[in-house]
Order: sequence, then structure tokens, then C-alpha cells
Amino acid sequence: MVWCVCVWLLARTSVPSLHLSGLDVHRYFSQRTLDRTASFGRGVDLLWVLGVVAELAALVVLTRMMPPRARAIGLGRIGTAVIVGMVLLVTLWFVALPFSLAELWWEHHWGLGPFDVGAWLAGQWSSLGPEAVTALGTIVLLVGLAGRFRRWWLVAGPIVVAIAAVFALLSGWLAAAASHPLRDPQLAADGRSLARIEHVPGTPIRVQEVSKWTDQANAFTAGFGPSTRVVLWDTLLDGRFTRGEERAVIAHELGHVRSRHILKAVGWTALLVLPILWLLDLVTRRRGGVGDPANLPFAILVLTVLGLLVTPVENAVSRRYEAEADWRSLNATHDPAATRALFRAFARTSLEDPKPPLWDYLWLETHPTVGQRIQMVEEWRKRESARDERRPANRS
Repeated sequence: MVWCVCVWLLARTSVPSLHLSGLDVHRYFSQRTLDRTASFGRGVDLLWVLGVVAELAALVVLTRMMPPRARAIGLGRIGTAVIVGMVLLVTLWFVALPFSLAELWWEHHWGLGPFDVGAWLAGQWSSLGPEAVTALGTIVLLVGLAGRFRRWWLVAGPIVVAIAAVFALLSGWLAAAASHPLRDPQLAADGRSLARIEHVPGTPIRVQEVSKWTDQANAFTAGFGPSTRVVLWDTLLDGRFTRGEERAVIAHELGHVRSRHILKAVGWTALLVLPILWLLDLVTRRRGGVGDPANLPFAILVLTVLGLLVTPVENAVSRRYEAEADWRSLNATHDPAATRALFRAFARTSLEDPKPPLWDYLWLETHPTVGQRIQMVEEWRKRESARDERRPANRS
């Protein structure tokens, strides 16, 4: 019961009940644009599927090959876990690398950026190192606890949540280290004004240089509390977007800050980690459990499959939070025309499919579709028009 109440609380947003389906995308996009976005999306989807299949295949091979080799290492439980964990991380990184590079080429093929592998790798490095260290530390933690406690998942769960919270906190400072302050004085003033409207004054707004490896525009929020940062990609500021559209993006990210979505994501981790670790223990127990480092490849395989099963739920939550940020942006800027133009531009600058296939929507879309976001703008505009019509009667 408590778990269900927590799910309900975390799933709540400030967005009213809206009907966001049924938008006629042909009213907003040409057939050529729709064909281009669909063709580009099919290539991205195919690469994702192939990447997942390759990852699962690699884990199956490691599950068969690693156990006897792990038992021959002879460095004790923790030492062996470190070695096996490093082998797993390096193997999975190299398996994923060709598909990541293929996606980079695919984006280049469709005019979304240069095919500069060096610049792309440099851009990934700021997050790759901390993520690898965190993953290896978590592997060692799980093996150590599983070797000491029968119900190790009860002990590991809170620790994993604490690690997630620390990583979320540090991500804001890491994002600051990889970016620079917003240099446009007008836009910086807009950001300060919007932060006051969103009741998050003083939130730093920074810019990350990504134009060496992509032309796509994006922005994100990192950290919470003292580490909170809003980060804009420099491709958002290269002249392709109007000031009103840039303001809409800033207001969207500040909406995330106001709604405390980073902390809520940590809350979702707290709700999901215990059931997932319990299932992991249940499935691996016949092989000797997670406490045996030789079982790590099988444990990671189980976690990968569980992650694929949970992904649609995670994406559904993400879409709710992104929709709330959109709604807050509209309330802060009161500029539906610029917001609508921004969403339409995403189909041109990032080839976002306004109406992707259902399976793509469930497993790959962390944001509402472009069509749903435009429909939200129209719903907001109708509500504001109705409110304006009622105001004279209320004053009389």
C-alpha cells in the first residue's frame, strides 16, 4: 500500500487532463518532412535493435565462457569481482561502439552533423568515466553484500539509492565543468526573469559546446540543490532558432528544476531497486547467487533483460515529466506561437518523427511526440482564450 501511494505521489504532475491524441500532423508538416523523419527514425530504430541484440549475445557468450576463468583468477571475492567487472564493462563498451558510430554516421548522412569520431569521443568522455567508475563500484558492492547476507538486496537497495542520489548531485557540477556561462546578455536576462517566474531564482544557465560532432539542438537539467544547472547546447544558439524559441527551451528546463524532477527520478529508483534486486537474487540463486563473481555475466544479463522490461514504464514517467516541463514553459512564457514553432523546428533540425511507431514510442521515446507537444500548445491556447473570455463577466 505504501509503495502504491509513493507511485501515485511521484506520478502526479501539474498538467491538467488533456487530450493529446488525434492531431492531424499534415496541418503542421509537409509530406516531405514526414517522409524524412520516418526514414531517419527507421534507421535509428534498426541500429537500436541490432545494438540490443549484440549486447544480449555478448552477455550470453560471457555467461558461458567467464565462470571457469573467473574461478581460476584466485584474487578472492572482491578482487575477482573487480577483474570480471572490468572485463564486462570493456566488452560491452566495445560491442556498443560500432552501433554508436553507425548512428553518428547515420546522423551525418541525414545532415545532422559532421562525422567527427574524435570530437564525438571527447564529448562522451566527461560522462563515460564517472559512469564506468559508478558501475564498477556498484558491481563490487553487490558481490560483497551478497557474499555476506542472505537477504543482501535489503541492504543493497538503500545503498544503491544513495549512490544514485550522489551521482545525481555530482552531475550538476560535472555539467558545469564541461560548459561555460551563457554569454548572450539579452538571453541571460531572459533566463533570470524566467527563473523568477518559475520560482527558482539564481539557477545557473550554461552552454555546452557540441557543434563539433552534432548539429542537433538540445538542452538538459543536471543536479539538484546547490549543484542545479540548466545547460543549453551551443547548437541551440547558432541562429536557427528565434529568441522566443530559445526562451521556451530555457523555461522548459527551469520547469524541470521547479518540479524537482531530478529528485523525483531518485525517488523512482528507490521504488524500483528493491523489486529488481529481489528478482535478480531469485533468478541467480540456482547458479550460486550474485555473491559468486563467476555469476556476474549472468547477473548482468538478467539485469539487462529486466531493464528492457522496465524501460516502457521509465519512459512513460519521463514523458509525464517532460509534458509538465512543457506546460510550465507555456505558463511562464505565455508564447504559444514560439513554443509551437520550436516543436515544429525539431522535425527539421533533429528529424524527430511527429508520429513514431508504437513500439518506438514505448521503448525509445523519453519525451512526448512532436505531435503531442503541438497538441498541448493548442490545448493551452484554448484554455487561455476561454479564461480571457470569462474575465470581463467576472469583473462585472
